[in-house]
Amino acid sequence: MPIYKLLTARRILLQCILLSLIVLLTGCASKYPQVTGDQVQAEQDFDYLIGPGDSLNIFVWGNTELTVTVPVRPDGKITTRLVEDIEASGKTPTQLARDVEKAYSEYVKNAVVTVIVDSFVGIPSQQVRVVGEAAEPLSVPFRKHMTLLDLMVAVGGLTEFADGNKSVLIRNQNGEQQVYNVRLEDLIKEGDISANLALMPGDIMIIPEAWF
Repeated sequence: MPIYKLLTARRILLQCILLSLIVLLTGCASKYPQVTGDQVQAEQDFDYLIGPGDSLNIFVWGNTELTVTVPVRPDGKITTRLVEDIEASGKTPTQLARDVEKAYSEYVKNAVVTVIVDSFVGIPSQQVRVVGEAAEPLSVPFRKHMTLLDLMVAVGGLTEFADGNKSVLIRNQNGEQQVYNVRLEDLIKEGDISANLALMPGDIMIIPEAWF
C-alpha cells in the first residue's frame, strides 16, 4: 500500500477512535458529577518540566561563546556547542543546568550554567488538551492559576454546533481517572462564573456536538 494511503487510513482510524470517545463520554454526561467546590480552587503547585518543542537559552557565565539558544528536539534531547545529545525532556531548568555543568566540566573549569526557557510546550502530562467542538482544538501548556475560562479563551471558545453544558473534564487524581461534567455554555455564553474552575496539569476537556 502506498505510504500516503497508509497515513490517510491511520488518520481516519484515529479520528474514528476520537469520535467514539467523545460519543461514549459525552452521551451520558449528565451521569457524571459536577466538579466539587474544593476542586474549583484546587491547589496548583507544580514544577515546570521541559518538553520537546521548548526553546532553551543555555547561558554560561563568563563565556559568551558557549551561550546559545537551542530547541528541544522531538526525542527530548538538545545539542550545545560542546556536547551532543543531552537529555532535557522531563527535567526542570535547574536540573538541566546542573547536567550541562557536569557535561561541560571536561572542557570548562568551574562552569556555571543557567537554563532559561524562552518558549513553552512542556511534557504531555503537563499540557491541557481540548478536543471536540472548540473553535481551535489544541494542547495548551499548563500554567499556574490557569482556569477553565483561560483555556476557552486560548482555544477561541465554542463552535456554533457545540453542546457546551454536556462537556466533560477528564482528570487523573491519585493515579485514578475521574470524569466530571462541566458547564461551558453557562460559563461562556451566560457569564456564569460559578461554572469556572481551576485546571490541573494533564486535564482533558471533551466538548460534544449538539444533536438537533
